[in-house]
Order: sequence, then C-alpha cells, then structure tokens
Amino acid sequence: MDFVRLLLVTCVVYGLTRLFAHPRNPWRILDVPNERSLHAVPVPRTGGLAILAGLLLAIALFAPRLNPHDAGLISALAGIAVVSWRDDRASLSPVIRLAAQIIAAATAVIWGGARWAGPVLPGVALALPPAAREALSVLYLVWCMNLYNFMDGLDGLAGGMAVIGFGALALLGACAGMPAFAIAGAAISMAALGFTISNYPPARLFMGDAGSVPLGFLAGVMTLGATHGIAPLWVGILIFSPFFSDASVTLVRRLWRGENPAQAHRQHYYQRLAVSGLSRVRVVWYEYALMVSSALSAWWAVGGSLLAQWSIIAAWVGIYAALAALIDRRQGCG
Repeated sequence: MDFVRLLLVTCVVYGLTRLFAHPRNPWRILDVPNERSLHAVPVPRTGGLAILAGLLLAIALFAPRLNPHDAGLISALAGIAVVSWRDDRASLSPVIRLAAQIIAAATAVIWGGARWAGPVLPGVALALPPAAREALSVLYLVWCMNLYNFMDGLDGLAGGMAVIGFGALALLGACAGMPAFAIAGAAISMAALGFTISNYPPARLFMGDAGSVPLGFLAGVMTLGATHGIAPLWVGILIFSPFFSDASVTLVRRLWRGENPAQAHRQHYYQRLAVSGLSRVRVVWYEYALMVSSALSAWWAVGGSLLAQWSIIAAWVGIYAALAALIDRRQGCG
C-alpha cells in the first residue's frame, strides 16, 4: 500500500510538470539565460510547484504517521517555499532571501526539532551547549538551502541528486527501524523522480528556486534528523557530498579571488565539465554515478568499524581532490 501511494506521488508530480511546462499555463515563468546558465533558450521554471504539490499530497496520504514536530517542519517548509516562489516570479534581494532562510531554519530547529545530535565525525564528539548546537544547526540548514540552489544548473542534476540522496536516507531509516523517517525520505525521492523525468536533458522545465531551496531545506532537515538514532551527521553529508564538495570548494575559490559570491557564474565543476566539450547527458550520468557511489559507501559505513569509517572519509576526500585537479587541468586553470 505504501508503494502505491509513493507511486501516485510520482505520477502526480510528472503530470503537473507537463501541465506547468505547457505554453498556455497561466503560472508559466520563463528562465531567461544569463551568465550562469547552461541553456541557450528560455525554459519554464515552474517545476518546483509540481514537486511541492507532490510533497503536499504525500503529507495528506501519510498524515497518520506525522508527529508533533512535523508541524513546525511543514510550516518552515511552506514559508521558504512561498518566498522562493516569489523570488522566481520577481527576483528578491539577497538580504530578503537570506532573512527568510534564517527564519525557516530557526523555525525548523526550535519548533521542528531539527537539531544536530551525536558525533560530527567518527569517534569525535563535541561537548557544546544546546544553544551552540542549535545555532550551528541553523547555519547548516541555511547552507544546505543555498548549496542546493547553487547546484541546480544542469538538466537532471538537482532532481537526480534528490532521487538518489533522499532514497539513500529512506534506506537508512528502514534499516534503523524508523518507518516514518523512511517514508519521508522515500516520498521526497519519488516526488523528485516525477520531476526529473521532465527535467532530464533536454529539460522541458526547471525546478526554479521554489524547488531547489525547499529540497535543500529538506536535505538539511533529514540529515540532521538522522543524527537522532539513525546515522551521524557526517554520513548524511557523505550522501550529498557531490553537492557539498562542488558548492563549498567553488565558493571558497571565488572568495579567495575576491569575487562577489552573489554574482551569476559558471565556475562550479559540473558547469565547467558541461562547457568543456562533454555532452550534458554524459556529465549528468557521471554525476549520477558519483552520487550513487557516495550514497552506497555512506550506507556501508554506518555499520563499519571506526577505521573503516575514517578510511571511507579519507578516500572520498582524495577522490574529490583528484577530480577537481583533473577538471582544472582539463581547462588549464589552477
């Protein structure tokens, strides 16, 4: 019965993507190419509405499994979705967007219980007061919202990351005997699947901020939630590490060069691959392979020894450093 409900979510989202991509759709908003874009012609960016509708349907279908904390999380999600949709329609200032993200994150942490617990790295626990943990959790959620938005720039990429990443979190929840967490991850994954079918290259539509920012919020919420009896935070970060590594390293490099982080650009590693001569389909499948590999290694690491866990972390640090060096060398930049 749960699978049928989840499949219904996918079908509804896919049907809505076709509707929102239609030229006569009154809510249709075109994404006009700019300095950051990899597309050459305007494409509708209303796919996020379809994802949100799918999540709303999932909430209705699985309402009996909700707990009191979920009301705070849903309220925070609704608030950031509304602001992000408004930003899609008419660009808001970075200050307004950041303020909305901080409010949503604080709501999720204080009212929704999405706060970090347990060790941050294998065998390493930080003795921090509750207020410090809550503040760090807010910062983490804000970063997740922004990095997901940063990485939504290639057909099929952000949607595929959601399918794989939230699917991996669902598997962790199921293995830990936490069905509510597993259903939440599976519902988000299946909603993202319905969108990704229409977003696969060449995309019929994009998810826009109304899709990428809420998905980043949910990635942060669920990886924080997993720290309460399912998996430590580093495991959740490893699952989404293709996004974390690319977005974080690119931001640091741009700040080091004195560039404005709010300015549109095409310096993310996935963007640089896409403009280096590789087809968009090949790039996105390379990313899918990386996502699946990181998710599988994270799942395997949960039950591994301390040495095995540190070995996996070290291996992935080495992999990402090597990939970054290869892409830099391919483009002849340092």
